[in-house]
Amino acid sequence: MSDNSTTTVRAIFDTREAADLAVEHLVQKHGIPRPDIFVQAARDENTAGSAPSGGDVSSSGNVRTDAPLAGDIEVSVDIAADRQAAVQRSMGDLGAMRVSGR
Repeated sequence: MSDNSTTTVRAIFDTREAADLAVEHLVQKHGIPRPDIFVQAARDENTAGSAPSGGDVSSSGNVRTDAPLAGDIEVSVDIAADRQAAVQRSMGDLGAMRVSGR
């Protein structure tokens, strides 16, 4: 009999760019439907991450001062329990600072 249980994997990223890459990786490599992936600030404040990235940094290296860099970004996804290890490993490989599953 197969195990039909699900688990939630949460990964914390310091930039919006890294979180976006993680979402694309979950969709393309793991076949997880985009509506099943959730991205939010890891704390109560709105944030684009805790470090500048992507559109917050110009090609010359100048950093925008109006970007809301108020904390980390959480990517979470509910998946079949037997996929937990693979998804957690992928999130770590993509630069997640912390990865957890429950």
